[in-house]
Amino acid sequence: MPHRNREGHRKRSLAVFPGSFDPITNGHLDIIGRSLSVFDQVTIAILVNPEKHPLFTVEERVAIIREAFPGEQRVQVDTFSGLLVDYAERVGASVIVRGLRAISDFEFEFQMALMNRRLNPRIETVFMMPAESYSYLSSRLVKEVFQLGGRVSELVPAVVERRLREKYGTGAAVRPPARPPSSKSERGIHSGASAPNSRSERGIHSGASAPNSKSERGIHSRASAPNSKSERGIHSRASVRARRT
Repeated sequence: MPHRNREGHRKRSLAVFPGSFDPITNGHLDIIGRSLSVFDQVTIAILVNPEKHPLFTVEERVAIIREAFPGEQRVQVDTFSGLLVDYAERVGASVIVRGLRAISDFEFEFQMALMNRRLNPRIETVFMMPAESYSYLSSRLVKEVFQLGGRVSELVPAVVERRLREKYGTGAAVRPPARPPSSKSERGIHSGASAPNSRSERGIHSGASAPNSKSERGIHSRASAPNSKSERGIHSRASVRARRT
């Protein structure tokens, strides 16, 4: 049942959708659209993190997102820093919306939701799943595809593709500043992503550091792995002979 105030009027429901949105993707738009079917208003809260080196400035991201929602009065765009639950309470939101793309997202998001509840039990976290066609999508992947000269027209709103080409040309030669790695705990307490955000854009704050893939870890671990039994045997027998002589 909808909440009502003392006069019996229905209270407007306000949700916050946090993230870095660097850039905003069609996966983000999908989550926002689903949120608008549940809540009266959704505030897209862009995390301001001076330690990160984004592709677009905060001001550019605000302008891009506003252009992506022309005439939509129920979508507000804002920026924040510090604890997400503090920001949500400050703007009168009772819900934090988080996007889940895969099972691998759930454990991290679940931990951050519990931490946010511990910090402020009045703020709830609602998880939403994007359409299957966007379940793989993240801002990080969009940037990688564009930097390598690939097409991103089906991954982002038209305004994002236009801004990318205006700022960086075709994209093949783009080399944005390297981002300092952040721990999971840092990613969790400040924001979010983003959404699809990748994990680096999620939770209580956000950072952007992608751990090496299993294949990468496997390559390095095999390279530094101890020698096989046969190799160890050869060396041990050689050392025995040396001692005997």
